Amino acid sequence: MGTAKNILFIMCDQLRWDYLSCNGHPHLETPHIDGLAAKGVNFTRAFVQSPLCGPSRMSYLTGRYVHSHGATWNGVPLSVGQRNIGDFIRPHGLRCALVGKTHMEPDAEGMARLGVDKVSELGVLTSECGLEPVERDDGLWPDKLVDPNYAYNRYLKSKGYDGDNPWHDWANAAEGPDGKILSGWYLGNNHLPARVREEDSETPYMTGRAIEFMEEQGDKPFLLHLSYIKPHWPYIVPAPYHNMYGHNQIVPPVRSDAERAHPHPVIAAHMQHPESQNFSMDDVRDNVLPAYMGLIKQIDDQMGRLFAWMEEAGRMDDTMIVFTSDHGDYLGDHWLGEKEMLHECSVRVPMIIYDPDSAADATRGTVSETLVESLDMIPTFLDTLGGLNDLEHVLEGKSLVPTLHGTQDGSLRDAVFAEIDYSFKPARVYAEKEPADARGFMIRTARWKYLLWEGYPSQLFDLDADPDELNDLGATPEHAALQAELHERLFHWLRTRSTRITISEQAVRNRTGGAPKQGIIIGEWTEAETIKGDPESDYWMK
Repeated sequence: MGTAKNILFIMCDQLRWDYLSCNGHPHLETPHIDGLAAKGVNFTRAFVQSPLCGPSRMSYLTGRYVHSHGATWNGVPLSVGQRNIGDFIRPHGLRCALVGKTHMEPDAEGMARLGVDKVSELGVLTSECGLEPVERDDGLWPDKLVDPNYAYNRYLKSKGYDGDNPWHDWANAAEGPDGKILSGWYLGNNHLPARVREEDSETPYMTGRAIEFMEEQGDKPFLLHLSYIKPHWPYIVPAPYHNMYGHNQIVPPVRSDAERAHPHPVIAAHMQHPESQNFSMDDVRDNVLPAYMGLIKQIDDQMGRLFAWMEEAGRMDDTMIVFTSDHGDYLGDHWLGEKEMLHECSVRVPMIIYDPDSAADATRGTVSETLVESLDMIPTFLDTLGGLNDLEHVLEGKSLVPTLHGTQDGSLRDAVFAEIDYSFKPARVYAEKEPADARGFMIRTARWKYLLWEGYPSQLFDLDADPDELNDLGATPEHAALQAELHERLFHWLRTRSTRITISEQAVRNRTGGAPKQGIIIGEWTEAETIKGDPESDYWMK
């Protein structure tokens, strides 16, 4: 073991927190991810700031709540005024790189206004949250700004896979008995193996690109964001992973008849989506979930490949490793498909952190129930690198280093927050809401979850008595005082977001009352009576 000089930030897409064997899945074995947990700390109460790819990832990559960074939905640009992970980490001498997905939409209008050429080095970094795109792969939507030829498609073509879009026709499609290409987008085809050879599919390919990057770096320090696009849909996986799991290994859905008969209005609107209607049927789950589990098993096997290379190369001795996800997946729980709402299966994610520093030896292999937020990552990285100073006005998360080193004094936090903007979904129309009103907010403590839905009744769940969130206590008079308390806490959180990001808190303290030193004398009768102020402030008259 040694001191972390590198950071490997691994993110899966749409991986539920409870679909790992170290987190209790009864049939899905993930020994390599479990092995990382045995070397580090498994944070089992980690939450994203929004259960949707784009806004969640922007919180990870800015260290800010969605309410603060403003990219509330997929395709909503992140303002050029927001500092990003590269801005924070690169000054510490690390090359900041991307292999995989960001789901970031660049602020093209903002860059044009500032005269930033989108294909310049600065333009590319601004478009990728400060990460150098060694390989950008968002799946079907290649980023033409970085590479108009889409590197993975070029790779597939070099391996003999024909067609204009082998990503779809081979990696994410099956083949019918008549040779017809069967798209993996359709849930009815998900039980079939993808046409691509396993070694050429997306997850092994991205793993290989990450290894190539680290080989090229040698001893030069880096932060690598290795961001897999699976097990996100299309839920299709090549042999032998497509049929590793059978129907008897599928975990039953968490739902009740009462939820379906008397749903909350926002949930009822989302129940009308085709993904919810289909995942509410057992035969659909039987067809899809083995593929979802196979995709996760493939990821775990690739983690074994990656960690074995790192051990041999000596990179396990000087690299902090984070393994997490951008959100979960309903998979039929609560009669819903996809993600986007605020149940645990959607907003709670796996979070495993390995720190090679000997200071972390006391916590290796432990499970932490500390409430963790996705925006804690950048503060943790900066703290590891020794640079977490004067950033409280920008970064809204907390460093997890004290928890990793067993030195945390008291509780890290007693509540986590999340939000969702469903204005882009048909559910908004079904709910008869204007875009500005299609919002939901969550405050979750160790025991309670309170959900505020604009224009609709709030919800309350007692997670101790009802961990599956089946019994909504929002309308019960005996919990009115508790709801009022949680509502005020949520409102206070909304009121106190870090919107003053161009000046530090210490600068504010220093400038407080500093007008007299600047020659601005307001309300004084004579010079002798001018307020002297705080003697510790450089801005005050002495």
